[in-house]
Amino acid sequence: MTTLNPLYQLAAEQKSADVTDWSARISWVLGLVVFIAFVYWLMRQGWKWRGSLQSDLPELATAPEGFADGEKLLTLTGRYHASTTAGQWLDRIVAHGLGTRSRVELTLMEQGLDVVRPGAADFFVPAAALREARLDKALAGKVLPEGGLLVITWAHGDKLIDSGFRSDHAAEHPAWVDAVNHLTSTTEGTAR
Repeated sequence: MTTLNPLYQLAAEQKSADVTDWSARISWVLGLVVFIAFVYWLMRQGWKWRGSLQSDLPELATAPEGFADGEKLLTLTGRYHASTTAGQWLDRIVAHGLGTRSRVELTLMEQGLDVVRPGAADFFVPAAALREARLDKALAGKVLPEGGLLVITWAHGDKLIDSGFRSDHAAEHPAWVDAVNHLTSTTEGTAR
């Protein structure tokens, strides 16, 4: 029995682990939540500031009366990624909701391009305002495989804008590039 006595004494001398200090842990969690909320607020203020800097951009046009009755050249469903200043793929335009990503339904007709965005502002680009279409891989921080993005350049007021779209079926992109570029060359020919 004497051999158990030293084990008992050894066990009695050891202390259990310290109990978690809940007040310190709660303070750290609350501090982290406040920090995240502050960073989110700063990002929101930056978005608003960018919108106020771009407030000189005119209101977006809407589809003219009888537009839906015309012959559709092409339609596309997919994603609208963003609009940027033409040639500057990171200069996102946020005024009038152009910076909001959303689903999109595009319709190209002789009169122009109708952009319907559920949950965001729809807009219409008259054929005379269309400049070109191309395949690209990046716009406003969204990077895709080469040719994965349909970028349509158009004039709005005195500013050239690149708008990026991605079809649900990427094989449709080359047909859109051809159709938009053909429409712009036809429109330029009749304007002369």
